Amino acid sequence: MDPSSRHDDTDHSESLHRNANHCIQFEVRRDDLRTHRVEEAVVPEPGEGEVVLHLDHAALTANNITYGAFGAVMGYWNFFPADDGWGRVPVWGFADVVASRAEGIADGERVYGYFPMSSHLVVTAGRVTATSFVDVAEHRASLPPVYNQYQRIADRATAHDEQVHAVLRPLFTTSFLIDDWLAAQDVFGARTVIIASASSKTGLALAALLHARDGIEVVGLTSARNASFVGSVGYYDRVVVYDDIAAADGLDPTVPSVLVDMGGDAAVLAAVHGHVGESLRHSCQVGATHWEDVRFGVQLPGPAPAMFFAPDHVQRRVADWGGTGFDERVGASWDVFLASAGGWLDIVEARGADAVAAAFADVLAGRVPAHQAYVISLDA
Repeated sequence: MDPSSRHDDTDHSESLHRNANHCIQFEVRRDDLRTHRVEEAVVPEPGEGEVVLHLDHAALTANNITYGAFGAVMGYWNFFPADDGWGRVPVWGFADVVASRAEGIADGERVYGYFPMSSHLVVTAGRVTATSFVDVAEHRASLPPVYNQYQRIADRATAHDEQVHAVLRPLFTTSFLIDDWLAAQDVFGARTVIIASASSKTGLALAALLHARDGIEVVGLTSARNASFVGSVGYYDRVVVYDDIAAADGLDPTVPSVLVDMGGDAAVLAAVHGHVGESLRHSCQVGATHWEDVRFGVQLPGPAPAMFFAPDHVQRRVADWGGTGFDERVGASWDVFLASAGGWLDIVEARGADAVAAAFADVLAGRVPAHQAYVISLDA
């Protein structure tokens, strides 16, 4: 796969005009993420207080596969309802307001936030400020607030900067929260953190944050295919491939450690717990990049794996620091990470329903090289 160039502003304007009344929706079977369909419909006119958003582009990474894999367990399917048995996988991206009947929000505005894999989304705008608004639609009222807020973009960035933001910022925020939570727990008395699925973007960001802390050894656990890349980014003190977990130069079973698992692979979990279980101080389950190999409720040596749900920690820290304080802390840390990530991340564009379907299949099967990420648009 080779990164492709973005359409120029003329192409973007023509795309908006061509698709103003035409909505494309990409849906998957909830019980089989490999099965998808593309639905087409007329974009509804906004009702009072509603805004129609046209999704320009969004990131598609293993993070979105986690949304699908945990869609029923953690409620991700509830954000963008579909017919029984079908689901709309959430993505993070940038959109334009193409029709507004919400006070204070004008046509043509740029926004960033949480969307379905669709060309359009209708939201009910509430709590409108100069910098954001919230979708206050009834079906989203009980869902985690962090996913319901849309940022209003006053100064539009370059296409590349938006794409990098869409790919990395949501994952980085999760990593920031894990790092902050581990620090608050004094890393459960351990000084070694093992990150499974170390090549994942969330894993890389967490490794970068932990690496900056004194006295923390960061061990990356990954496949043989990704070992060279994982070792090259400079975030990990050591890299161990899955087959070498119990080898002499693998994981040390005598060192107190914490496992942060981005993959969810039951066999990897069993291998780590079986080898270092007695020295494992905590086992943290974050993602499901190995979505087909996830097994819930399996008894393992050492502490039982516990899910980390980022929105819960967001709410705690916003209560502690205030919304502005939270944003400032994440933003300062993000700037540091972004400076290094620019050296290894390549963006690959996928435009049109067929290209998006192929990209989704690639991500689902784990075929995307660790240094690359898809940015998708359902507009041809």
